[in-house]
Amino acid sequence: MIRNIYSVTQVNGYIKNMFSQDFMMKHICVKGEISNCKYHSSGHIYFTLKDEKAAISGVMFAGARTGLQFRMQEGDKVVVTGSIEVYERDGRYQLYAREIKKDGAGDLYLRFQALKKELEEMGMFAPEYKKPIPRYIKTLGVVTAATGAAVQDIRNIAGRRNPYVQIILYPAQVQGEGAAISIVNGIRALEQYGVDVMIVGRGGGSIEDLWAFNEEIVARAIFDCEVPVISAVGHETDFTIADYVADMRAPTPSAGAELAVYDIFELQRGMEGLRQGLNYGMEFKWNLALNRYQFLMHSLQKKSPMALLNGKKQYSMQLENQLEQIIKQRISDSRYRLGVLAGKMDGLSPAKKLNQGLAFVTDTKDKRVSQASSVKNGDVLKLRFADGIVKARAEQVYL
Repeated sequence: MIRNIYSVTQVNGYIKNMFSQDFMMKHICVKGEISNCKYHSSGHIYFTLKDEKAAISGVMFAGARTGLQFRMQEGDKVVVTGSIEVYERDGRYQLYAREIKKDGAGDLYLRFQALKKELEEMGMFAPEYKKPIPRYIKTLGVVTAATGAAVQDIRNIAGRRNPYVQIILYPAQVQGEGAAISIVNGIRALEQYGVDVMIVGRGGGSIEDLWAFNEEIVARAIFDCEVPVISAVGHETDFTIADYVADMRAPTPSAGAELAVYDIFELQRGMEGLRQGLNYGMEFKWNLALNRYQFLMHSLQKKSPMALLNGKKQYSMQLENQLEQIIKQRISDSRYRLGVLAGKMDGLSPAKKLNQGLAFVTDTKDKRVSQASSVKNGDVLKLRFADGIVKARAEQVYL
């Protein structure tokens, strides 16, 4: 038996040709709920159209967006007009939208809004019930799938920030039937274990993929948990009921790990800065105290009785030396003056004059007679010579 063997390209091309020849596939209107909607930077819109039992991938190219009157969001019910074609390279079919009209909000989105409003009115989102996240922890509880990027991201971030933190993983089912109960069991188990803080979350996905985190039993388990809970569900734009009830919301699991685990190396750098500042402050205080001590010791030494006595003694010795110098100077000056006066007196000495042949003349009362006009004829005079006294009478006075 001879069999025909075809390549993958031939098979995909054949199927694509079958779709292109089907008139219904060229112009079809499909009703469903928008999920996993992505606006690409190129202008294209990628989305999933689903109902209760099935889903189909769809795309609206940038050139067909001119008739789109609204921005599609998760949960929107729409009617998409377009064609179903095969993408030959991947061998899968998808809905190529030419027109999209809104057909009302999706059932899941309405349920989300209703539960959100109910829990908010009950006060479960109130900030006064939010527990603070401890700054330094020893154990971190994680409720998420055992496999996947979320748990790996949390391990990597937590290990890089603080390798001493112990991570306790509860491998929960985070999608599909039974996921909500599994998440609740994980929260309660880690609470009973006594972790310091807990991350509850998973990676991103469509609204139905994340729906377990919109269930009321999960919200109540988070609200009733005594351990602080960080909700880290999906990507930055994904919001769930768990995000509103949790003590803190993280936009991604990685961000949740950063919020839960303090960077120990940053702490060490901060402590090193504090240590250096403390050392500088202590050194400054020490130098200040040392200078003051030296100043006080100097002042004390100056004011001590011994220092005062030594100062007075030294001052007394200085005065004594000064007095001695003054006395010596005055004696010297007096001797000099005495010598001068002695010379003068020697020159004026009567005895010396008498030795030179002169006589000292007085009257009988020993009053000096220095002028001839004071002598009268007949006056008795005393003539003192160097070797004796002669009495004489004035017989004739010549003027």
